[in-house]
Amino acid sequence: MSLLDGFTFPGISSRVIFGRGTLGQVGPEVARLGHTAALILSTPHQAVEARALAAALGPLAAGVFTDATMHTPVEVSEAAVAAYQAAGADCVVAVGGGSAIGLAKAIALRTGADQVVVPTICAGSEMTDILGETAGGRKTTRRDPAIRPEVVIYDVDLTLTLPAQMTVTSALNAIAHGVEVLYATDGIHRCSVL
Repeated sequence: MSLLDGFTFPGISSRVIFGRGTLGQVGPEVARLGHTAALILSTPHQAVEARALAAALGPLAAGVFTDATMHTPVEVSEAAVAAYQAAGADCVVAVGGGSAIGLAKAIALRTGADQVVVPTICAGSEMTDILGETAGGRKTTRRDPAIRPEVVIYDVDLTLTLPAQMTVTSALNAIAHGVEVLYATDGIHRCSVL
């Protein structure tokens, strides 16, 4: 068996699904969690992918929110929570990188929503219980078990066309997340946003 054959890893507190074509597992995973109305999240850059996933989910998709932004600004989180509530959603599905995943975490922290995340880069944020948000040009980082996604779906096909520069950048970010786990305690940390 090779890694391309895929595997499911139920460790930590997140369920991890890995393989080719695993994007098709989003609907079954939403249903497995007992949900019927997912709000799909992405950045504006990946809106096409988010809308395509919503179409594939059919009645499981409660709506699409495509305004995820780098460093998870609090005002974007609040707008996303309002969209979540207006759509009658009972969970979130994030498609993309750290911006979409961070927004899913912010919604989960505020509402208790379950998260299914589909990283399109492998930077590691999807596996942490850490949320960084910005307000007034300052980033606040906190940890909470409610922040960690319930399901992480890695679809190899989504990373095959990733530009080399983005692959390197996401790999370095994954290392940074690994280091962050060593020093980030359960307290709040603040740093300036670049």
